Amino acid sequence: MSTLAFDIEAFLAQEESKDLLRLTTAGSVDDGKSTLIGRLLHDAKGAYEDQLKSAIRGGEIDFALLTDGLRAEREQGITIDVAYRYFATPKRKFILADTPGHEQYTRNMATGASTADLVIILLDAHRGMTVQSRRHGYISALLGIPHFVIAVNKMDLVGYDQETFRRIHDEYKAYLESLGVKDAYFIPMSALKGDNVVEPGVHMPWFNGPCLLEHLESVDTANRSIQAPFRMAVQRVSRPDQNFRGFQGQIGSGRVKPGDRVRALPSGRWTKVTRVVTFDGDLKEAHAPQSVTLTLADEIDISRGDMIASGDEPQVAKAFEATLVWFDAHPLDTTHDYLVKHTSHVVPARIEKVKHLVNVSKLDTEPASSLAMNEIGVVRIATSKPLFFDPYKENRGSGAFILIDRKTNATAGAGMILGAAEGSAESGQDRLIRLIRHAVAEDAHLSLPADDTQAVEVLRTLLKGILK
Repeated sequence: MSTLAFDIEAFLAQEESKDLLRLTTAGSVDDGKSTLIGRLLHDAKGAYEDQLKSAIRGGEIDFALLTDGLRAEREQGITIDVAYRYFATPKRKFILADTPGHEQYTRNMATGASTADLVIILLDAHRGMTVQSRRHGYISALLGIPHFVIAVNKMDLVGYDQETFRRIHDEYKAYLESLGVKDAYFIPMSALKGDNVVEPGVHMPWFNGPCLLEHLESVDTANRSIQAPFRMAVQRVSRPDQNFRGFQGQIGSGRVKPGDRVRALPSGRWTKVTRVVTFDGDLKEAHAPQSVTLTLADEIDISRGDMIASGDEPQVAKAFEATLVWFDAHPLDTTHDYLVKHTSHVVPARIEKVKHLVNVSKLDTEPASSLAMNEIGVVRIATSKPLFFDPYKENRGSGAFILIDRKTNATAGAGMILGAAEGSAESGQDRLIRLIRHAVAEDAHLSLPADDTQAVEVLRTLLKGILK
């Protein structure tokens, strides 16, 4: 009994110590994406016995049926919904988001890819680069996915020809570089035959790079959000008794430890972290994406939706520009009322202007006054209260938001903030007024940060006028 218990504990400890790679897939219809995922799960021992039994056709496994779980997917031969697959190898754990590749389901792909660290984009060796493969590359780059794998599939249909692979490699690599993608690993494969998926196979001796699974096990999984400035949106204030007051939330980016100097927003007051509390006890340091409770050295009014931050300060504005992927069947309406859900904050908002529509196929822009479902555009959004954010390219956590229809409560779109809209950044005067109102509402002293030179100058000018 004790030996068994020891083995179980050792196994659990080993599994817990493995790092995690979140990946997503993208491929046009008939590029073999479902077959690739099925082959990967099967050969990596990640498919369950009942799945294997249901995927047998004519005495052989149809690998596509291991992943296309919906009845409509099986009937049409295309992936419709986003499905998450979990599997593990002795070296690493994986969560794979199987997303649709059809243009009709762009919103589904964007949803599944939004949290990915790596994307596998499939290209059919027989067809080469298509409009859809350009679309998949653009959306993946737009979402800031750091690692790309370009799987040139169905090499068996072109006789495993090296020149065909090289031609597709050169053409698509140039396209990705135009999007700013530098880390792209190209691999020729046959998902149906198994070449270069988990094992190299014998048909392409001219390719000496690692097979797909080996590459997935070795790619750097360093969390970029940990290196960003500290941001934590407050989700709840914990006050179990008069001796404890903590601010709970998930760390969006960066690190935090007791003794760190942090700033509470929107009040702008500086204080120090005294404890980092979790269910399992206090931590010496925490980092994204851990959920923690912070206690602070000073009594500061902080509530849900506020932010605790350090390092380079986030931008503050009541209007910002963003790239928006439209989800709703009803087109974007600039006269309609929406809600912006940003971190733990939900505020009324209105889309003031559609600046342009993005033509993903040609990588250029077109004039537009609205967006239809699955279209992507750049818009200007105004909110009823200032938001604290970073540009999405610098911080995915504080730079992303979703747009909600106030009438239907449906998710209308998902956006990536580009920056404060021109003329909308909070001025020193606006900031001073906000801080005065906050102090009056809380019957507290006015706390004006000494390094806020704009607001300090406004206050100095105001006091001079009064004293005269």
